[in-house]
Amino acid sequence: MLSVYEAIRRRRDVRAEFTGEPVPEEVLNRILGAAHSAPSVGNTQPWDFVVVRRPKTLDVFAEHVADARRRFAESLPDDRRTTFDPIKIEGIRESGMGVVVTYDRSRGGEHILGRHTVDDTGLFSAVLAIQNLWLAAAAENIGVGWVSFYDEPYLTELLGIPEPVRPIAWLCVGHVAEFQQVPDLERFGWRGRRPLADAIHLDEF
Repeated sequence: MLSVYEAIRRRRDVRAEFTGEPVPEEVLNRILGAAHSAPSVGNTQPWDFVVVRRPKTLDVFAEHVADARRRFAESLPDDRRTTFDPIKIEGIRESGMGVVVTYDRSRGGEHILGRHTVDDTGLFSAVLAIQNLWLAAAAENIGVGWVSFYDEPYLTELLGIPEPVRPIAWLCVGHVAEFQQVPDLERFGWRGRRPLADAIHLDEF
């Protein structure tokens, strides 16, 4: 099994490298178990995981995402659009499976230990579950791609998600032919990574 540092180094937002080979149930359960082990404010565990394998649902969502991608491309100035055009932004059909992570702010009631002054700690908790899922998947040699080109009300209706639960991530999850050594957005020239030294501040910003 990989060390956590190796899993962090290997982790990539996968789009084009999915093989379509199904993920065995025991592997998926280990990955979801890691996600479910994430820390959460007030121990609310405000997440749920909707596993989507139905081909029709994958097709319908992929079309919705393609439309959102087109709208974004049309909003770009010409130079950024030229850079963006070859970038693949999802692997919904190719992965063969989506895991939609949801956030339920109402879980645990209103009096949440640790959320009283910073409401976003609930949402942050669900994002920690996503990070756990991603690193566990990397350790299992499984790829994950976060799809963010969608309208939240559309996905809520598509999957029958009840109020006040929110879908906060559609993750494409599946076997990959390889993990890219350099993230796609760097390879295609969209944006590079900041040096660590630029992100560290001592005592004040």
